[in-house]
Amino acid sequence: MDPTHTREIPIVKEENICLPLVVSAVSKYWGVDLSLKEAAEIAKKYQNMKGSILIEGVELAERHGLVGVIVNSSLKELKKMIDIGVPPIVILPGVKDVVQHASLVVGYDDTEKTIFHYIPEPEKIGAIPEKIFDEQWQEDDRLMILLVPQDILQDINTFDEKKTRSNRLCFDGEKLRLQGKTGEAMATLRQALEINKSNSTAMCLLAGILNDQNSSEAVMYYNKTIELHSKYYLAYRGLGNYYLKTKDYSNAEKYYTLALEVDQTRFAPIYKNRGLVRYEQQKLAAAKQDFQKYLEQMPEARDRAGIEQAISEL
Repeated sequence: MDPTHTREIPIVKEENICLPLVVSAVSKYWGVDLSLKEAAEIAKKYQNMKGSILIEGVELAERHGLVGVIVNSSLKELKKMIDIGVPPIVILPGVKDVVQHASLVVGYDDTEKTIFHYIPEPEKIGAIPEKIFDEQWQEDDRLMILLVPQDILQDINTFDEKKTRSNRLCFDGEKLRLQGKTGEAMATLRQALEINKSNSTAMCLLAGILNDQNSSEAVMYYNKTIELHSKYYLAYRGLGNYYLKTKDYSNAEKYYTLALEVDQTRFAPIYKNRGLVRYEQQKLAAAKQDFQKYLEQMPEARDRAGIEQAISEL
């Protein structure tokens, strides 16, 4: 492995929903120690929250002197960042019942065609084949978060200011949604789209809020997301969920299947949902296969007993 293509990142063990491990680690890399106590205070705004709120961690780092920039990137640009000493955070698909997660990229190997990810253990890194990494990364429009000192940003900042501003508003909008401030979240996402009409992230997030409100307008925004980006998994899944709620089981099955054509392992519960809509259409053998696939990907599922009962009766 060429050492010039790998960055040494400090080991960080503790995290909080408002201070994700990747933010804490990259901040330490720049010599900035972020306070878990401060993050725990911020976390009080999010009751019973699962997962992490990346933007809260970014904002915490910014209050301690770093600067965050959110861009839609490429493999070439990502490698360039590594080579100049800037380890980027990327948004990737999740596994089991986590729909997406943030990963810190620490290096790459052009000979082996692999991308290296941060693992918080001594002398360990995670390696993903470059082709698979890029396929997964594209599902959320290749979002990359750079967290750097101000002087470093001045050296690398060749990004489109409108697009970075629009992307930042997406993260702000999602934060507001998680705080229950739905109206403000929607206004923020609409502002993101005014700045950059082709922002598929803003489009899909807005569709998600409308879907939560059972608004048929969600369908238009999901379809616009797909027009902008044909591999946007969350838009297909969102349409599946919308049609499931409206009992349009044929369309629900169609869009769940399209989501699974993009990624078969991103979110295990989608198999359960497709199993339900297939069951409603009397496609019993196919429903059974989906329920089995759900348990295969989610062996510790809380509803395992109920799903096993359903399988035994099909």
